[in-house]
Amino acid sequence: MVARLNAREKDFAQKFSDLVEETRETEEDVSKVVREIIADVRARGDAALCEYGKRFDRVELTPKTLRVEESEIDAAENAAAPELREALELAASRIEAYHLRQIPEDEEFRDETGAQLGWRWRPVESVGLYVPGGTA
Repeated sequence: MVARLNAREKDFAQKFSDLVEETRETEEDVSKVVREIIADVRARGDAALCEYGKRFDRVELTPKTLRVEESEIDAAENAAAPELREALELAASRIEAYHLRQIPEDEEFRDETGAQLGWRWRPVESVGLYVPGGTA
């Protein structure tokens, strides 16, 4: 649930302190909940999205209001100040450039003996590791 705090309210300090001190979920708990939500959305589609919108964001959605019409996007873009559009475009290009640099690249080469060496980056669902002992 989203917590809304207002620094102008007299009990802000206590609410903020409570928020900072509250017990957080473990990564396993969060992963389990996320998997359940994804499975639910896959199974029930827009109906599930509308329910989660109401539950987590307190917004009333319908399958029709989930999609923003192209005309609404165009109208919002045209209504935005040019400086705002430029700032958003700059931010988007910087974010994209930053993350593109994070993508690892495959490498393949031959060493001085002629052996072909290299590595490939591929996503995996899960992984296991065996570390032998002794002289290995």
